[in-house]
Amino acid sequence: MDLEDQRNQDFAEFVGARWASLYRLAYLLAASPAGAEDLLQTTLEKAYVSWGRISAMEYPEAYVRRMLTTTLVSSRRRAWNRERPTEHLPETGADSGELGALDRSLLWPLVCALPERQRAVIVLRYYEDMSEAQIADAMGCAPGTVKSQSSAAMAALRRGLAASGVVQAAGGS
Repeated sequence: MDLEDQRNQDFAEFVGARWASLYRLAYLLAASPAGAEDLLQTTLEKAYVSWGRISAMEYPEAYVRRMLTTTLVSSRRRAWNRERPTEHLPETGADSGELGALDRSLLWPLVCALPERQRAVIVLRYYEDMSEAQIADAMGCAPGTVKSQSSAAMAALRRGLAASGVVQAAGGS
């Protein structure tokens, strides 16, 4: 087996072993199945081109995860990527005054409606359990940017929940 065949086989094994976890992150970042497939496909194309270098790293999956995030953030510059048609409108909030555990079906559409950078920060922080420093590293930005994007995203989510009647609008966290 020549070097090119070995590289192709190594890449195929990596994708086969990591597909589920990479797709999960792509889905959370892109906020739709079709968007996740596009994001992951674009990222894996980039990874394939540089696979010789990436596979030599200590943690190639971590690098590919970072590539997913940066691909999403850089894709926001494409005008065609800003509109996301959906088959179903988000559900309206429940009439109950009890908050308890917030229903995912209510919160997820609000997360999906966030701008890409804000959604990436929320996904990496609350779905991937990353610290602000790890998020800053993954997104290639300053920790202060992560904090400001997180603050803006949380404010937007609170407004969305208030508009749906689930919680009253509040000024604090």
